[in-house]
Amino acid sequence: MPPDHPAFGQLVPCPCKEQERTERRLSRFQRLGHLGGLRRLTFETLLPEGLYDDPELRQRFRLAYRVAQEFAAAPEGWLVFSGVSGCGKTHLAAAIANRLLEAGASVWFVVVPDLLDHLRATFGPQSKIAYDELFETVRAAPVLVLDDLGTQSNTPWAQEKLFQLINARYNDRRPTVFTTNVPLMHLGERLRMRLTDPSLSRVLVLVPPTAPSLERLGNLDLAGLREMTFDTFKVRDPGWDAETQANLRNALQLARAFADHPDGWLVFQGRFGCGKTHLAVAIARQRRAAGEKVFFVVVPDLLDYLRATFAPDSPVTFDALFEDVRTVPLLILDDLGTQSSTPWAQEKLYQLVNYRYNAALPTVFTTSHALEDLDGRLASRMIDQRLSKVFNIIAPDYRGGRPVAPSRRSRG
Repeated sequence: MPPDHPAFGQLVPCPCKEQERTERRLSRFQRLGHLGGLRRLTFETLLPEGLYDDPELRQRFRLAYRVAQEFAAAPEGWLVFSGVSGCGKTHLAAAIANRLLEAGASVWFVVVPDLLDHLRATFGPQSKIAYDELFETVRAAPVLVLDDLGTQSNTPWAQEKLFQLINARYNDRRPTVFTTNVPLMHLGERLRMRLTDPSLSRVLVLVPPTAPSLERLGNLDLAGLREMTFDTFKVRDPGWDAETQANLRNALQLARAFADHPDGWLVFQGRFGCGKTHLAVAIARQRRAAGEKVFFVVVPDLLDYLRATFAPDSPVTFDALFEDVRTVPLLILDDLGTQSSTPWAQEKLYQLVNYRYNAALPTVFTTSHALEDLDGRLASRMIDQRLSKVFNIIAPDYRGGRPVAPSRRSRG
C-alpha cells in the first residue's frame, strides 16, 4: 500500500489465508450445530399419524406432520412443537432440518441446554470462538431449530441470553423451529408472548398435558409396544454371526428367568433398536398377566410427570406419585440416560433408585449408555453384583447395522 493509505504498515491476511480462517470457523460452528445421530430422523422414518392410538392424538400428529413438511419446503415464520417426551417433537424438528440440508439450505439444530453451555464456554481462556461471534452466528442462522426449550437451567444469565437470542430472531422474523415439553403457560411471559404471537408463530400441541397417573405412565398398549412379547423377540437373522445370535438367546433366557421369578435388578445395555425395550416390555406383560402390579415407564416421561404434579391444577401431589413409583412391586425404567441432566432431575432419579436399592426391590433398567457415563451414584448401585445383573446386547439396530462389542461392564 502507498504510505498515505490507511492500511499502510498493517498486517493483512492474504485471500487464501482469510478463506482458510473462514472455513475453520465454519467447521467449528458446524460441530456445535450439527444433527449428528439425528440424521436418521427424517420424514421417511416418521409415522405420519404418530405412535398413539387415540383418534384425537393421531389427528393432531397428522396436522403437525403436514405443517412440518410445508415448513421444510418453504421455511417462513416460527413453528412450536409442544407435548410430552416421546410424542415425536424432536423427530419432526430433525426431519425439517434434514430435509433442508438435503436441499442445500443452511440450518442450525441445537439442544437449548447445549447451546447455553457452548455460549458459557466461549468465556474460557482456551475457547477458539468469541462469545459475540458464536451468538451472532446462531442469531443470524437462516433457519434455526431449538430443541428441548424449557429444560435449561433457569439462572438469570441463561434466561437473559436465551431471551436475547429469541427476541432478536423475533424482531428479524427469521425462520425458527422450537420443541418443548413444558406447557407454554409455564414459560416466562416474555418468551411466551413471542412464541404464541399469531402473526409469526404457529403452535402445535401434539399431546396436551394431562394429570399424572400410574395407569397412564405404565401404558403398555401404545401401538409401538403392543407386539413386544417373548414370542416375538427376534434371536436370529441371516446377517448375524453366531456370537450375536448366541448373545440374543442368552438375553432372552435371562429376561424369561427374571419374568418367572423377579428378584434383584436386571440391566440391559445396547445400542438403540437392539431389543432392550422389547425384552423389558415382555417382562412387564408376563408379570402383569400374573396379577402383579408393574410400572413400565420411559425415564424422561417419568420426570415430566413428576414435574407436572407441581402445577396448580394437578389432582395428584408429587409426594403421592413419587411414593407410588418408588414402592411399586416391579419397576421398569426404560431409556435411562436420555433424560435432561438438570440438578433436580438427577436428584429425584437418584432418590428413586437409591430407595429401591436399599429395599432390594425388583427393578429392570434399559440404557444405551455405558454405565460409567451415567451418574456415578446410579452406576455404582447398578453394578453391585449382590443385587444386579448387567447384560450387554451386542445385536445391531433392527433397522440395520453391525454388532457392537460388549461394554467393559457387561456381565452377559
